[in-house]
Amino acid sequence: MTQPATHDVLAAAQRLHQQDQPYALVSVLRVQAPASAKPGDKAVVTADGIVQGWIGGGCAQPAVLRSVRAALADGRARVIRIAPAAEGQLRELDDVLEFGMACHSGGTLELFVDPMLPRARLVIVGDSPLAVALAGLAPRVGLPATVLAQGADAERFPDAERVLASDDAAQAAQALAPGSFVVVATQGRRDVQGLRAALGIGARQIFFVASERKAQVLKAALVEAGQDPAAVAAIVAPAGQAIGAQTPEEIALSVLTAVVAARRGALPAATPTAVHAAVAVPQTPAIVATAPTDAPTDAPTDAPTAALAAVAALPAAPGKSSCCGG
Repeated sequence: MTQPATHDVLAAAQRLHQQDQPYALVSVLRVQAPASAKPGDKAVVTADGIVQGWIGGGCAQPAVLRSVRAALADGRARVIRIAPAAEGQLRELDDVLEFGMACHSGGTLELFVDPMLPRARLVIVGDSPLAVALAGLAPRVGLPATVLAQGADAERFPDAERVLASDDAAQAAQALAPGSFVVVATQGRRDVQGLRAALGIGARQIFFVASERKAQVLKAALVEAGQDPAAVAAIVAPAGQAIGAQTPEEIALSVLTAVVAARRGALPAATPTAVHAAVAVPQTPAIVATAPTDAPTDAPTDAPTAALAAVAALPAAPGKSSCCGG
């Protein structure tokens, strides 16, 4: 069999990269004959199968595909060994996963599976001073930003990669690819619509800048309106790390710290109450929405009116801002 040249494999990888499609570059490290692959052989593999390249015959491919899917899910590279054994047998030997392969040809392959995930992106939902600060800071930490807000003015977000002037959930889902980190920074203006849009785009993680009380009420309203309970429960609220932030720019830094921690798999197990208490700051007119901010006229017709009215009626904590507490 004529095996694909390395440049063909790399060209396929480049094509997937340009399309923001996740894939893994799988390389043969060691071979024990008989085996049809040789050290240095490579393949580009997606969750659906081999796109380009050669890393051995059909007996090896189920184990490779299983490993690629796991690597794309957790973002971690791994070394796997495919050796003669009962088919489906799996052993962990030091830092190598060994898969059993019941092929008559025998032979052993050792492969390096290197996941290549799309560039992390940030979607900022809302048109608030915090949203402006987030859009300015995010690109500087390697997160191209898209702003999603009803009637948004692109001139307010000069550093954003895109500005979408609608928070309609269906339109957002059509316009944005899944897998972005999302920060809902509506700060009392169209909170429900913003959350619905965030849930509709298949986010990797959603952060909601709101108080714990407000977030609980809105989450309950979303579930009651038919949103997936597991997806709603996964929304991180309050958002932000404890750095004593006060200005919109500092609060943006606090929230982006949490986003970067999630991106790098280092999000600490802090309780929402503790994070909120540390991030809440004295009231500043520039970052506090005027009440009532969640009036029923701003709510979708299928959301429970009583729950949304309860949000509007929540008293502000004395001496606290709604910058990270909504």
